[in-house]
Amino acid sequence: MATEVVKKIPEAKPSVIQPMIYKSVVTVYRIFAIITLYVVLFGVVAYGFVMGFYALNTSWAAPVILSPADDKSLDFTEKLVTSRQTLEDLNVDMKKLGDGVAEMTKHRSALEALEPEIRVAIAREQQHNQATGPQLLELDRQKLADNVKTQQVLAEAKEVEAAIDRDLAAGLITKSDAAAQRAALNQVQSAYTDSKIGEILLTDNILEKTTTDTKTLDVLDKQAELISEIAQLDIAIGVAQKQMYEETKQITRLREALATAKQTPYYLSVSGNNVVNFAFVPYDNQTSAVPGSAVYDCY
Repeated sequence: MATEVVKKIPEAKPSVIQPMIYKSVVTVYRIFAIITLYVVLFGVVAYGFVMGFYALNTSWAAPVILSPADDKSLDFTEKLVTSRQTLEDLNVDMKKLGDGVAEMTKHRSALEALEPEIRVAIAREQQHNQATGPQLLELDRQKLADNVKTQQVLAEAKEVEAAIDRDLAAGLITKSDAAAQRAALNQVQSAYTDSKIGEILLTDNILEKTTTDTKTLDVLDKQAELISEIAQLDIAIGVAQKQMYEETKQITRLREALATAKQTPYYLSVSGNNVVNFAFVPYDNQTSAVPGSAVYDCY
């Protein structure tokens, strides 16, 4: 039988360096993680402390540097100029409204004083017409009767004229006597014509006294126009006074706003050419934010 010879290979010894490297890496990782954790915790605690400090502490202010060329200063200047121009326009408008109200009030007083006089004149004329109307009617009747009588006389005058012509032709009278008699007859004819004209004019007067004629209507129309103009003036005066009241309130508000604006740092900045340094202080901090107070932080 053959014998087999087996050569034994020696086993490799484990390395010592590798475990040390693994262990050091883990240790470093743990140390880094712990440090990172503490840093984060410290940051959170510090942030919470700062927030709590500023939440509970009112001793803070916001420093600001303003100049006339600053955006907020330019915007403030524009608003200030607009407010002043509006105030000037309102003052001018108030002056015009005041003068207009004074003129309208004066005109209204004159019209109001004239209206009773027109009323009295209309009443006086109506009373006069009521008194003279019947008298004119009676006179018109008498005038008609007189005209009838005069017409009868004229009829007789024609016979007299014919007799004059016969006497003149017969040589009983001269031509001068005939002319004189004819002139007398013409005067009677002329008187009758004038009497008829007077009766017609008397009829017109009676119409004016006993009815509402166009002249009376014109007077009544003027009276209505006068009353209407007084009412329109009342409306215009009321509107103007209401507008003056509203503009007065607006002027007061603008003046108060301008007075408040003059107390702001922006006004100090835009009213001069110097740079203004100031700090915004909250209203709750007015008691503690005084010159000499501690400043915890500044930007």
